[in-house]
Amino acid sequence: MRFKTTTVGALHPILFFAGVYVVVLLFSIFICSTIFYSCNATKTTLVKKSEQKGSSLPANATASLAEAK
Repeated sequence: MRFKTTTVGALHPILFFAGVYVVVLLFSIFICSTIFYSCNATKTTLVKKSEQKGSSLPANATASLAEAK
């Protein structure tokens, strides 16, 4: 009985590590760009983002609450 063999089985470890390399490369680009942009952020953008996070209600919702009291 003869078995059919292919060379794809021999390339499996190489293809696996090439896939792992591509995934790690994409994640490292994402992480490095996130660190780069966080280090180069200006103070005004940080203040604007913190002001937006400070109020949990929209501006017209707080105005309607003030009128109701």
